[in-house]
Amino acid sequence: MNERLPNIRHLAAFAATVEHGSVTRAADRIGLTQPALTQAISRLEADLGCQLFEREPGGMRPTEPALLLAPRVESAISRIGSNRVTATQMRAFIALAQAGSYAAAAERTGLTSASLHRAVADLSLAVSERLVDRRGRHLTLTRKGERRARDFGLALAEIRSGYAEVSQWLGKAGARIAIGAMPLSRARWLPRAILVFKERNPHIDVTVVEGSHSELSGPLRDGEIDFLLGALRDEAGLDDLRQQTVFEDRPRIIMRSGHPLAARSTPPDTSDLARYPWVLPNPQTPLYGYWKDMMSDDGSQPPHVTIECGSVLTVRELLLETDMLTLLSPDQLRVEIEAGLLVARDTPTPVLRTIGITTRQDWRPTQSQQQMIDILCNIGRNIS
Repeated sequence: MNERLPNIRHLAAFAATVEHGSVTRAADRIGLTQPALTQAISRLEADLGCQLFEREPGGMRPTEPALLLAPRVESAISRIGSNRVTATQMRAFIALAQAGSYAAAAERTGLTSASLHRAVADLSLAVSERLVDRRGRHLTLTRKGERRARDFGLALAEIRSGYAEVSQWLGKAGARIAIGAMPLSRARWLPRAILVFKERNPHIDVTVVEGSHSELSGPLRDGEIDFLLGALRDEAGLDDLRQQTVFEDRPRIIMRSGHPLAARSTPPDTSDLARYPWVLPNPQTPLYGYWKDMMSDDGSQPPHVTIECGSVLTVRELLLETDMLTLLSPDQLRVEIEAGLLVARDTPTPVLRTIGITTRQDWRPTQSQQQMIDILCNIGRNIS
């Protein structure tokens, strides 16, 4: 929340000038005087550290960095929907939407509760909509408030991407990639990609946000993360997201090395597996569904799962200390398997899960984001 706040009016002046090619026409379009619009562009140029227009007798000709920035700004302004909205108001409202209370939002932003109240109230007036409902001590967003919070988040994400592209064009640091990582991607795939990417781009920051699909899909939709890595989901209900397959993973049955099934020369069958307790992620995950299909392939009822857990660290400790079983990619417990502490056995029937990259449908990656996507795809194709 400490990144620099863009001036929305300056950006609107810039976008109008790119569109109309003239200070006079742009000023008329957004209701500013010509001196005010010229000053807004000058301040934006000073903020970015580059010239955005060539001043010519026939008008204003956008420079190359201006052409990089303009589509991002136009998209952001379209999402914001009002030239009366400020970045401070948007940031305050997004913090409130994420935190659920003014006190928690104040702690997150470093602003006072009074400042947040004032910013959100001013925002509601600017867009002429009720954004927040109070129910006793609790706050909830109205339906319009929920839509506004997402639009504002995506608008700020577009502006960040535009600023990053200009910084890269100038050869400066300042770009950042935010990646949502589900458990499998963190084992081998993503770390390898980060090492390759950082070797080529030492001045670009990479932020990894860990979580499950349900925990990360919201931040992805809101623009807080750029893309999501891990097991792909059923396309139903994902109309606003795009999934790209990268490789197939073969989960196996994992157990401690001294487990009664570990020394078997043939893969255990479902009746063998049903005699032992299982630790698995929650039933909404693809892995749980694959396990259920595997255990019922012979027509029998899958056993009751006594422990639901998505933490690989916790699962590892449970496996080492008990006769519990789990279904996981061996990559996720590679160190313990190579050390002989855990054993990976084949499943009774083949289990495959599709691993890939999830993005927003309308997402336009920056050059560095696309480079990271390409590296992930190249590395993923060589994972077996």
